[in-house]
Amino acid sequence: MLKIYLYGYLNKVQSSRRLEREAQRNIELMWLTGRLAPDFKTIANFRRDNGDAIRAVCSEFVVLCRQLSLFGQATVAIDGSKFKAVNNRDRNYTEHKAVKRIEQVEASIERYLAALDRADREASDVPQVRVEQIREKIAGLRGQMRFLKDMAAQVEAAPDHQVSLTDTDARSMNSSGRGTGADSDVIARSVPI
Repeated sequence: MLKIYLYGYLNKVQSSRRLEREAQRNIELMWLTGRLAPDFKTIANFRRDNGDAIRAVCSEFVVLCRQLSLFGQATVAIDGSKFKAVNNRDRNYTEHKAVKRIEQVEASIERYLAALDRADREASDVPQVRVEQIREKIAGLRGQMRFLKDMAAQVEAAPDHQVSLTDTDARSMNSSGRGTGADSDVIARSVPI
């Protein structure tokens, strides 16, 4: 099963169903597996159940290559694959997003303060309960403002000027579907070899 998985990785065959078909028709893979042709579900279960072991085999392979002096000192492997990240767009902060959110909160505070001013001028028209609700909202918005200013400072201190709260490796990317609500995130890791 590991041979099938590695064959798929090296030949850019990611689908379990396509690996099943390759194992049945590709002579190279037949030779590699001794004519074993597992079904797609078995291949998928192997990947799911043995992720840690597959990573361990890959790291041992890198160690073996180093021992055989197959790698130079300056070689770096970078995985630039795009994955839908766990992080919500609202939990990812860049310099632009932090400034924009601060402006939105300031505008909301201004609207609520204007409503309080109207309530003071027209005391009989606005009930006291509504005034208290507005004051609570202003207090909440001021707390949010403090959080956003702290976040802006963290973003500025971050090496790539991005902070993701849920998934720290997630990075916001521009997507071709601007304005569609579909925002891609990338998880890219560089591994020195």
